[in-house]
Amino acid sequence: MKKRHIFNAALTAGLLCISTLASAYDADWKRGRVYYRSVCTACHAAQAGGSIAPSTMTKSQWATYLQADKHAKGKDSMKQYVGKTYRASIRAQNKAAEKFAEVPDDELLEDVKAFVIKGAKDGDAPASCS
Repeated sequence: MKKRHIFNAALTAGLLCISTLASAYDADWKRGRVYYRSVCTACHAAQAGGSIAPSTMTKSQWATYLQADKHAKGKDSMKQYVGKTYRASIRAQNKAAEKFAEVPDDELLEDVKAFVIKGAKDGDAPASCS
């Protein structure tokens, strides 16, 4: 019985360690800023009725938006627009998409999230689109 308890405790500790390592990516808000300003803003300005500066929303509003993962008035997922497939589709017209072509989707999404939270109206450095 005692051996089983020790085994379960060790297994739990191991799973927690693996979980922590898997989510240990430290987002790069500067890379997110480049992507946001060069890809997101370029598309919004040209096709979606205008750019959306990070400072137009609070951190809480951005967190809610990002959590919902609804883009284009709920038609698409925001993840789609940072994905490698999307970047590949626009890389001929957009140098930032080309530059970040091989960045893992999850990392780039975390980078963009870090930038909009930092650049939010009540963030550390309210940011514009340029």
